[in-house]
Amino acid sequence: MKLSRTTVALMVSAAIVAGSAAARDDGRYANSPLKPWFDSLKSGKGPCCSVADGAVVADVDWESKDGHYRVRLEGNWIDVPDDAVITEPNRAGRTMVWPIRDSLGLTIRCFLPGSMT
Repeated sequence: MKLSRTTVALMVSAAIVAGSAAARDDGRYANSPLKPWFDSLKSGKGPCCSVADGAVVADVDWESKDGHYRVRLEGNWIDVPDDAVITEPNRAGRTMVWPIRDSLGLTIRCFLPGSMT
């Protein structure tokens, strides 16, 4: 089943909104072979999965320019802080972001670039 870009964008947006509502690992991925790897991910801002849920980002919603990334969240382009970029190889293959909403607004805790296909 192939999803349209609009459907994927809506799913990602819904995941981000749900993730910003203090969601945490509810155990549904406990048996995933990638769970230990996801649990170990950290950026220069600290651990990713322990403080926020990650969301898959569609190729049309992220880009790299002049060595820096930006991602579209909630309809707005947000620059990814350099220290939020995860530099280890992406075992999941898909681009992911761990957004956090705080008193300053929406920020990015971790960003895991994928391959644009």
